[in-house]
Amino acid sequence: MVMNKIRKRSEDIRHFILKNVEQHPVDIAALTAQQFGISRQAVNKHIQQLVEQNAITVEGSTKNRRYQLHPVTEWQKTYDLSGKLEEDTVWQHDIKPLLNELPDNVRGIWYYGFTEMFNNAIEHSSAKQILVCVSRKATTTEIIIHDDGEGIFRKIQRELDLSDERHAVLELAKGKLTTDPSHHSGEGIFFTSRMFDHFTIISGGINFSHKYDEREDWIFERQKPRVGTAVFIELDNNTARTPKQIFDQFSVDEDYGFTKTVVPVRLAQYGDEMLISRSQAKRLLARVDRFMVVVFDFTGVEAIGQAFADEVFRVFKRQHPDIQLLATNASQEVRRMISRAETHL
Repeated sequence: MVMNKIRKRSEDIRHFILKNVEQHPVDIAALTAQQFGISRQAVNKHIQQLVEQNAITVEGSTKNRRYQLHPVTEWQKTYDLSGKLEEDTVWQHDIKPLLNELPDNVRGIWYYGFTEMFNNAIEHSSAKQILVCVSRKATTTEIIIHDDGEGIFRKIQRELDLSDERHAVLELAKGKLTTDPSHHSGEGIFFTSRMFDHFTIISGGINFSHKYDEREDWIFERQKPRVGTAVFIELDNNTARTPKQIFDQFSVDEDYGFTKTVVPVRLAQYGDEMLISRSQAKRLLARVDRFMVVVFDFTGVEAIGQAFADEVFRVFKRQHPDIQLLATNASQEVRRMISRAETHL
């Protein structure tokens, strides 16, 4: 806990430096020291780390030093899948050197997210090529992984025999989804989407997006379908976050297993339709019996029908008494329907 607080304060100090250095190239150390009530020597340690990370550049002697944001680094490469290709080799040879100056915890997040998403493209996309683009700025880094394969949502729809491509987004949001259970746990996309500041998948006619500091996942339909799958992941270069913190959020046992999930209920409805039927409820409940704790997030859902509530909070609960079902961000009307269903348990 103490270490997390130290990381967070360091993150805040470096954010302030990066935000203000362009307007204060000469006196940024004095300005930061005044803002946070610390010595200029302490500020200079943060500035030196940002210089080592290639986030800012320095010119001039000690008394006449000037700082400015480092220019953007752009890099891209296309990988052919006709031969043997391994995500760890690509990480070590191509991606890691571009991120070497970043803090250990940040590189840890990038290692997990990149290798998981690149492996998905190798093993599940049926693609011929994968394009990787890296854009590193002073404050953030973004990586795009774009394959020319079948498309992730279309494949999930086909493999799980779903009636609509949009149902695949809901399944991904729950976690533990894989079309190859003998070789994969289905956790990679879920945890990657939770670790990064911005996580977006564009495939076919669907755009799925998750932001770290927002409760809602977003799904948009695209007029012009995209070939294959494009994954966009972005992270602050000085975030205090660690992979372990994210894993712990979804664990309720000592083994740190993936035993808890948060299900965005809004993704089960399309447009202005109401969540009223048992079939909609069963769609929402698919595969949640793999978790010990299931949190239904009702953000953006104003009301639910009696049959929908009954299927989730009475029928399913009676069939799975060992699974803890929780509701969060529910309106008064939604809570009324949930309470009504639970009284008949």
